[in-house]
Amino acid sequence: VADLTGLPLTNASLLDESTAVAEAVALAVRATKRHKALLDTYLHPQNIDVTKTRSGPLGITLEELNFDNMNFEKDVAAVVVQYPDTEGRIRNLDQLIAKAHENGTLVVLVCDLMALTLLKSPGDLSADIAVGSAQRFGVPLGYGGPHPGFMAVTKDSKNTLGRMMPGRIIGVSRGANGEKALRLALQTREQHIRRDKATSNICTAQALLANMSAMYAVYHGPKRIVEIARAIHKSTAFLESELIKAGHRTAHKNYFDTLKVTVKDLAAFKQRAEEKQMNFRYYSDGCVGVSLDETTKASDLVDLLYVFNGSTKYNEVTVLVPSELEAKRSSREIFRPDLVEKNYILQDELADAVQETASPLIGNSEHARTSSFLEHAIFNTYHSEALLVRYIKRLENKDVSLAHSMIPLGSCTMKLNASSQLIPITWDSFNGLHPFAPLSQTNGYQKLFSDVEKWLCEITGYDNFSLQPNSGANGEYAGLLCIRKYLDSSDQQQRNVCLIPSSAHGTNPASANMAHMRVVPVDSDKHGNINYKDLAAKAERYKDELAAIMVTYPSTHGVFESSIRDVIDKVHEHGGQVYLDGANMNAQVGLCRPGDYGSDVSHLNLHKTFCIPHGGGGPGIGPIGVKKHLAPFLPGHPVIPVDGRSDGAVAGAPLGICQVPCEIHERNLSILPITWAYIRMMGHAGLKKASQMAILNANYMARRLEGPYRIVYKDEQGLVAHEFILDCKPFKKSAGVEVVDIAKRLMDYGFHSPTMSWPVHDCLMIEPTESEDKGEMDRLVDALLSIREEIAMIERGELDRQRNPLKMAPHTLAKVASDGWDLPYPRELAAFPKPWCHQKNWPTTGRIDDQYGDKNLVCTCPPMEAYQ
Repeated sequence: VADLTGLPLTNASLLDESTAVAEAVALAVRATKRHKALLDTYLHPQNIDVTKTRSGPLGITLEELNFDNMNFEKDVAAVVVQYPDTEGRIRNLDQLIAKAHENGTLVVLVCDLMALTLLKSPGDLSADIAVGSAQRFGVPLGYGGPHPGFMAVTKDSKNTLGRMMPGRIIGVSRGANGEKALRLALQTREQHIRRDKATSNICTAQALLANMSAMYAVYHGPKRIVEIARAIHKSTAFLESELIKAGHRTAHKNYFDTLKVTVKDLAAFKQRAEEKQMNFRYYSDGCVGVSLDETTKASDLVDLLYVFNGSTKYNEVTVLVPSELEAKRSSREIFRPDLVEKNYILQDELADAVQETASPLIGNSEHARTSSFLEHAIFNTYHSEALLVRYIKRLENKDVSLAHSMIPLGSCTMKLNASSQLIPITWDSFNGLHPFAPLSQTNGYQKLFSDVEKWLCEITGYDNFSLQPNSGANGEYAGLLCIRKYLDSSDQQQRNVCLIPSSAHGTNPASANMAHMRVVPVDSDKHGNINYKDLAAKAERYKDELAAIMVTYPSTHGVFESSIRDVIDKVHEHGGQVYLDGANMNAQVGLCRPGDYGSDVSHLNLHKTFCIPHGGGGPGIGPIGVKKHLAPFLPGHPVIPVDGRSDGAVAGAPLGICQVPCEIHERNLSILPITWAYIRMMGHAGLKKASQMAILNANYMARRLEGPYRIVYKDEQGLVAHEFILDCKPFKKSAGVEVVDIAKRLMDYGFHSPTMSWPVHDCLMIEPTESEDKGEMDRLVDALLSIREEIAMIERGELDRQRNPLKMAPHTLAKVASDGWDLPYPRELAAFPKPWCHQKNWPTTGRIDDQYGDKNLVCTCPPMEAYQ
């Protein structure tokens, strides 16, 4: 992304293009301290609508203007332009960008990465921020996603935009043994640390999809990607040439892959399109939009010419070909392909016509790219399947995954993602649909969504669901917007206070801030519960301003709070709504329902409770369930309205609501079949048992660890919920051991660390989930008990307080096997403290230097020597 955009600093993905545009506007407002943005009318409609949804509560004024009529007043923070625009047009941006910079206004370009291989980069054009979607780099359409959004920014001497940008940033640092290391950098920007002062509420992004797009670039490399882009562009130019010859008019002379066409007979055109099963974009002015890509075959071009013209001069021949896809079992019980009749175009004739097209091409225009990209060896080496698979496997070997051992991250629910649930998402029937395909062509998807929505309503006790939010944090934001709009509709605009327990997930206060609510923290008592007296006092104090409370159940401290109903009733009594964070729903499914005990709205993390893989940080889905009084305020969409609502979108893909019984059919991301399969196969009894086992497993581990460690919070019966917190504070005084030392030492035992220093500082939070068997839980418990004994050895003076297995952890294979072992304890203790460690996944770098990493934040592609 940095290479293609020509901007040096990028993040590790955003939720999609539309939310990336909204995040860019917010970034510009933070950086310039101005509160107005200009949106070019020719942005994609969903980009405009999501930006409007995000900007309104933040007090950002948006103005839609034609590109040629931009009025740069002193309060304008940003101008946002689609490049190429929504009609496919490529415009000269030089004057606009110069005019914006003269006014101190930041320029945001919404880009197509494939087009940027041929077009001048945003960096070459002197843009400040580039955003977009990386979907075209190897990610299926998937009926709207998940697709990785991206953001790239300029870098000044103070790294102003980089230190304010949203999302995860991967930076370069070094390990304890001098190794090059990659790490998450500048985390103090993020919601888990800055809470309501964070740059964004984003938590889950699209890391898995970002990796797919990265591997697309690795596999094809710059030469092949340019060839693909040129083939797309030439095919589009050929199509334009043929349409003009046939008497049609195209709207723009400069384009990459998209044409806006005035057809001679629109009714006949639509009839032929239906005949050839082709979908087009129909503009409000009667024109037709058509886009091509690298999957467009010669036969597609012939069909396009027929749809536009009613005939084509290019010939077809009918041949009989073996079809492996339609192979059937013969009477002899062997597989033998049938001969299936196919139409094939005389390829040479059409190919020659494409190559000889007289239409002007980008390469011969003022818009042509001159700067190089993807020059690093990574993008110029792995150009066969064997090489690419080996490269990916080497990277995979660096990761501890559920294939190696349990991942006990508290509040993350790292449960099994069963193969039987994952296989269907690879089918073309799920991942090949366009998000704006006519509803009449998506009956199967609609049935799937209808089932999931009805099941979620039954599981939670809510009346309606929207599947549009594409992460848990986005679900929080969407749910709070429902509350905001509901209060506004009843003339209660003054209600803007949101009560949030001090132990809440960082996304809670960050989302409340984005929804223009004032965060008022509520204290916890010594048992980790909401301090009811403090809550009651603040509810009374802000009774005329109280909008909502955001509460998690079980609490983020890992306890079922017996006062949850009293808390809900107290907020309702003072006119507020109750937002129940569904992050810990894995302890509730089949046991209790938020809608029954008084909650008004919740989001669910389908990537936690309902088995969609986390993907190392995405994809996720965060659907929101609401009681019926909030249903009219659920998100809409400008392209495909939801229940009549064409605004208020919170994501680029159009999704909607379900009523019980479900009357409205809609659509969602291509990963939703995973949740459908999980719920369908588990059934009510299975879902209930999963919750019970999650709670049982957590209590089993807590009981085994209690004594050597203190369990920070328990309920009145001495039990925890589905997760629990270990107190590691005393070891800092007794042995000089900090919680990070324990986390690093667990790597030597083959385990990923539990959640560290959240929600309680200097503690570890463990969530085993229902997926782990007793043997695996015992191994983790034994590892923690063994580490506790190592701490005791330090306390007794048997190990040095500075040079001990905890302070020096993790120990890499290179370190253990080196000739120069200089540590005052045996290699065996360092590397193999338990018998199972002989089969562990080895850490690849020593302890990473975090301070060095934040001071040397750079793009991670060049060699380490470049950063010295």
